[in-house]
Amino acid sequence: MSTVELAARPQWQALQRHAAQIGHRHLREFFADDPKRGERFSAEAAGLYLDYAKQRVDAETIGLLDALAQACGLPQRIAAMFRGDAINTSEDRPALHVALRAPRGEKILVRGHDVVPDVHAVLDRMAAFSEGVRGGERRGHTGKRLRNVISIGIGGSDLGPVMAYEALRAYSDRDMTFRFVSNVDGTDFSEATRDLDAAETLFIICSKTFTTLETLTNAHAARRWCLAALGDEQAVASHFVAVSTNADEVAKFGIAAENMFGFWDWVGGRYSMDSAIGLSTMLAIGTARFEEMLAGFHAMDEHFRSTPLARNLPALMGLLAVWNSNFLGATTVAVLPYEQYLKRFPAYLQQLTMESNGKHVTREGAPVGYSTGPIYWGEPGTNGQHSFYQLLHQGTRLVPCDFIGFAQTLNPVPVHGEGGGDQHDLLLANLIAQGEALAFGKTAAQVRAEGVAEALVPHRTFEGNRPSTTILARRLTPYALGTLVALYEHSVFVQGVIWDIDSFDQWGVELGKQLAKATIAELTAAEPPALHHDGSTNELIRRYRALRDDATTAATTSNRP
Repeated sequence: MSTVELAARPQWQALQRHAAQIGHRHLREFFADDPKRGERFSAEAAGLYLDYAKQRVDAETIGLLDALAQACGLPQRIAAMFRGDAINTSEDRPALHVALRAPRGEKILVRGHDVVPDVHAVLDRMAAFSEGVRGGERRGHTGKRLRNVISIGIGGSDLGPVMAYEALRAYSDRDMTFRFVSNVDGTDFSEATRDLDAAETLFIICSKTFTTLETLTNAHAARRWCLAALGDEQAVASHFVAVSTNADEVAKFGIAAENMFGFWDWVGGRYSMDSAIGLSTMLAIGTARFEEMLAGFHAMDEHFRSTPLARNLPALMGLLAVWNSNFLGATTVAVLPYEQYLKRFPAYLQQLTMESNGKHVTREGAPVGYSTGPIYWGEPGTNGQHSFYQLLHQGTRLVPCDFIGFAQTLNPVPVHGEGGGDQHDLLLANLIAQGEALAFGKTAAQVRAEGVAEALVPHRTFEGNRPSTTILARRLTPYALGTLVALYEHSVFVQGVIWDIDSFDQWGVELGKQLAKATIAELTAAEPPALHHDGSTNELIRRYRALRDDATTAATTSNRP
């Protein structure tokens, strides 16, 4: 399907006409016209309740979006993904993250080979290793118990494990320390290791190819740090494991074959947190809890592939994102979890969504003629309310919001004084109130009725009509986290299908890496090299070398820039 074909589709054009007709309508009108709107515009599956009544849509909108999805072949593309077809067209491979959480006994073929037994073989090895470390049977080189775990990766090999650890910290072994190193900036590694005993520290090196520059730079720093303390090359085998597919490079590093946990080219990094990349998660929460998380993923997978689009949570979220982006003109989405444990969830979604759908050509390579890949960002509530919500409420930009909350807290803290209750009630009151305030705002008449001086009325008026979706679950458990991540994974896929882009490649990541390899030689050459970049880049290289090598300034002005 080319760009012209998408723009020419009658379903797309019908949505454009529809947007022109209802674009002026306020959410106040939508709710006034339908007292049961809150019930009609909601859906539920796998323990998640989705309220999209505060989106600027009516029943006709949903019907038109459904028709567009059908015309774009969404049901067929869903089936193709679960079937193991090569839907990652630019790399000619499947995108089969759903196989990572398929139960034993299911059959999913990749080029005629059933991959489910392979997945469970790795999971079984992870479980045996994890329980050995957690139980104290597997120890470090000197015989000390391994109490510290540092996972080294970058991108999907880091953001997923970091997010999962923070999200499930309440279930983690509190006698162990978990840290994550991703940035090639040496400060990241130094701060992660400065107070640790190398004899009690396990490193997990996460790199599919075991050649990723940032990850291998940090891995070798870890190796040097470990050997400086333990003084024996044999210590590497006891303190390092790898998550990789490159057995030769892993062996060269000194990691034994039995300490390498593999995964497959049909798993993209940003879709890999439930593969061996999640070894740190399993070490933190244990095998049983990790299996609960996989069950949550699978429950949402089954809902996605078997439920009609009009009641399908990922499909609804993806289609609403298309509506807001392409027909209402929104360019960003704010993800606002009212749960402190999900503080890294917006950062995780940034990669999942923006690396997947930040594409400028169709699957056939034709330029797109419409917006793709809105910018995802956010912070936990209620912190964000005192930071950027001003723009959400009264700014000139339309920012659709995803609110995420849980009915039961993992950490009850009573509130004393008038009203009593629990702090969690206050947290969720804010979540609910913010969605209401964004939708309905406050009119000038309402402000005047409060006795506000006329000169201040414009400042105290809220336009409202700001769309939002609210996702509620009973409690943040490993199962709930799995359902939540899978919900967004599949929502991203839905958007990509409508836009006719490949959501599973990431060629845009490669260019900067290639140029950096050339530039590092110019930065580290003993003598100033001949430079052949543009004028700005040449000057930056010269200026960096001069500042770096200016030892006199560093010695006398350490407290100044």
